[in-house]
Formats: sequence, structure tokens, C-alpha cells
Amino acid sequence: MNQVIAPMQVSVIVPVGERQGDAEELFSDYHAALAARGVAHEFIFVLDGPQPAFRAGLERLAAQGAAFTLVPLTRYFGEATALMVGFDHCSGQSIVTLPAYAQIDGREINTLLDALDGADVAISSRHPRKGGWFETLRRGAFHGLLSAVTRVHYTDLGCSARAMRRKVLEEIRLYGEQQRFLPVLAERQGFRVVEVQVRQSPHDRFGQIYPPRAYTRALLDVFNIFFLVRFTRKPLRFFGMIGVVLFVLGAIELLYLLYQRLALNLPLGDRPALLLAALFVVLGVQIVALGLLGELIIFAHAGSTKDYQVDQIVQYPAPAANSAVTAQPAAALQGAVDLQL
Repeated sequence: MNQVIAPMQVSVIVPVGERQGDAEELFSDYHAALAARGVAHEFIFVLDGPQPAFRAGLERLAAQGAAFTLVPLTRYFGEATALMVGFDHCSGQSIVTLPAYAQIDGREINTLLDALDGADVAISSRHPRKGGWFETLRRGAFHGLLSAVTRVHYTDLGCSARAMRRKVLEEIRLYGEQQRFLPVLAERQGFRVVEVQVRQSPHDRFGQIYPPRAYTRALLDVFNIFFLVRFTRKPLRFFGMIGVVLFVLGAIELLYLLYQRLALNLPLGDRPALLLAALFVVLGVQIVALGLLGELIIFAHAGSTKDYQVDQIVQYPAPAANSAVTAQPAAALQGAVDLQL
């Protein structure tokens, strides 16, 4: 008699980087929440680099009979890469990403999973949020800038505790430092994203002062997301806008210089304004050409990419066996099964 194996419902991916807590306490906290829910689940720990202390804690857990998957990377690749490695090794229909340190109350994992009943991605917003005035100012400035350039509003993208349906990571591939912007990328792709208030862990007391280069990288990341969200499919609008402005400024200056030469008989050979105007015109043409090149690349690959999501497909008339109108989720018609947790 063949044994029927229940499908895995929840996969928990924990990327382990420079900041980390006690592996045994963390696993106990996370595991207790999912065990109380009574769903089939798996844990996947991805070590971003050697991480000997955390690995030793996991080995002690394994000796005690704990079940999980350990995926060590040969060197540091970044949290986004670690998350994608974990996804490649998981099998759950719902994916939960959790930090390797205390950030939210472990029981709030179920709050995130419950939110998937009406959404594709559920992200955490710690409340009430601990931290001094500088932390509040830094957080507000970051989210305010992101909201201004992407037109989406979130309050706690620094929280790594998130839940999502499997199809989200099947269509969005993260790289670099994009893990914090996953909700923005998911919303751009047409997925439904909700932000859920969760209780912050009492042990979440990270008070590191970041160096100036960290803020510079964050600013560049926001600019990167701004371009990906607004102009990935229409690069000419971005480069064309800049190119046209430079070209027009250069052309106006050249016309003014030409007027001075012909009408006022002023010499132009020793005037830096002539070089600056010519530079603006040339740069404007080159930047517009760069945008056109981007449009050609997008056009050539348009058939192999998809930037939309279908909510449901409704069939009229209903099948003969049932006179009622039938509505099937698009994913179901493709053979995918979404488990309602």
C-alpha cells in the first residue's frame, strides 16, 4: 500500500547573515507558532557565509531531533540571494520569510498567514515601534522618499517577517539588496499586498549606528527601485525626458549665441558658453538614443515577459452540470493549487 504524503503547506525561509540571534531560541519560537496552527511546514536556514556560531546552534537542534534544511553558501552573497536560494529549495504553497534574530513576536506568524486569505503578500509593520527620535526620523525619511518616488506607501519595510503565496517568488527574482523592496516589486507586478500590524519582539533592540556609506547605498537603492517600478517597460520616457531637457537648453543657448554673433557682432571663439551649449545638445541626443535602445531591447523581449496578474476567469454560460456561474482562480486553471491557511 502506497503511503500518501500530505502536500507541504508552509515553507519558512530564514536567511542568516551578519546580524543573528540564538538559533535554538529562535527555532523554538518560530516552530511553536506553526505547530499550534497544525499545518505541514518546513524550515530552511540559508547561511550567507560560514556563520559558525549560528550553525553550531542548528547542529545542537539537529542532535535533539529538530527537522529542518540547512543550506550553507560558500561566501557572503547578500540577503536577497539567500532568500532566492531558500526558495529554490522549498516546496510549500505559502512562503514565510523570517529574520535570523528576534524582530516580531513568533505568534504573529499566524497573523501574516491569515492575511493571505485576501492577499498575495502580507508584510509586517511592528507596532508599537521601539526606538529613539533618530531612529524614527531615519525611518520616516526613508519611507517618505520611497513613497514619493514609487507612489506606494508602506511604514516598515525594514521588517523581514513576511508571508506570500508561492507564485510571487516564482515571478519575482531578487538580487543585490532588493529584499526590502519585495512588496514594491510585487505590487508593480500586479500582486495584492497588505501591511499587517504585528507585535514587536521585546528582544528587538538593535541600536546600530550605520556609517554614511550605508545611507548612500540606501539612497541609490531607492533610485534603482524608482527606475524599475516606473520605467522598466518604458525607458524612453525616463531617458527621453532628461535628453530632451538637455537638448532644449543647449539649443536655446546656441540660438542666443547666434543672435549675439549676427545682430550684435560679438565674437564666440573665446566664450565657454558655446562649448557648454554644444555639450548639452550632444548629451541630449545621446541620452535620447540610449532610451530608444532600451525600447528596442524591451520590444525584442516583450513576448517572453509578463507584468500582470489575472484575478479570476469567469465562464459564461456555466457547465451543464451546474447552472450557476463558475469562477475559477487563474492559477487553478494552470494546475496550481492555492491552500487557504
